[in-house]
Amino acid sequence: MSEALASATRPDAKLTERARREGRSKQELAIEAIRDAQNRAELKVDDVLAELMNSDAEILDYLK
Repeated sequence: MSEALASATRPDAKLTERARREGRSKQELAIEAIRDAQNRAELKVDDVLAELMNSDAEILDYLK
């Protein structure tokens, strides 16, 4: 088996093994991973927006 094919197969094998261990489908695990990634991204966006609002408030206070 080529090295590229082997490395592409390993994540699927790990996912298959985890699904078997947890008694869940690979699709369920994939959806959960996607949702977790979205939640982490949303938290970062919220953090950035909060920081921008704080800096905007500081700038407005300075300009007064």
